[in-house]
Amino acid sequence: MSEKDTTHFGYREVDKSDKAGMVADVFHSVASRYDLMNDLMSGGIHRIWKRFTIELSGVRKGHAVLDIAGGTGDLAARFSEIVGDTGRVVLADINDSMLQVGRDKLLDKGLQGNLEFVQADAQYLPFPDESFDCITIAFGLRNVTDKDLALRSMLRVLKPGGRLLVLEFSKPDSELLSKAYDAYSFRVLPLMGRLVANDSDSYQYLAESIRMHPDQDTLRDMMEDAGFTRCEYHNMTGGIVALHKGVKA
Repeated sequence: MSEKDTTHFGYREVDKSDKAGMVADVFHSVASRYDLMNDLMSGGIHRIWKRFTIELSGVRKGHAVLDIAGGTGDLAARFSEIVGDTGRVVLADINDSMLQVGRDKLLDKGLQGNLEFVQADAQYLPFPDESFDCITIAFGLRNVTDKDLALRSMLRVLKPGGRLLVLEFSKPDSELLSKAYDAYSFRVLPLMGRLVANDSDSYQYLAESIRMHPDQDTLRDMMEDAGFTRCEYHNMTGGIVALHKGVKA
């Protein structure tokens, strides 16, 4: 098997054609406890990270927004309120279990008029060119098999002047924090996953996938290579999470 035919699934090297299915199995397993685990793993700080993402999005009334790997709908819910009756919000996820949890959660909140739910692969987005004013992908890019292909797909469906926001775990900016973060990720997270979600393997994969994800500067360069302009990033919580922004010229 040649190097171009393989990719990483956590620390393991696997056939590119197998990764999507393996990632799907992880999220089928964790979907029902996803929100609870997010709160436990981050101490609730993920809500602050997402709030900053919404603030930086520039989304206004009447805009069309695509939330890729939207999971259980935290960003889509807020965007739905912002864009109003004349706007459009598409919650997209490749995983049907996550999409169902997100759909049920948002419908329970009474949000439906401007919301659409689409099962979609970030690498091959099933939307016409220049469809959206803003695209967000939160904690999803690291699970995509071909990130460069996905970024080009996102660029294609953005309108000129539209923004892409990538919220993702990244590289801590101090050695001390990095060591503490490693200890937490590889000792506490799998244990928490076993106790709360009865699944330690999936949370072991999530910890490994974070370490294999490109660092802040590398991801910014990848966005520029895909054709985005004015690319920048903002570190949060000491670089444990970074928010990258790029604009379609």
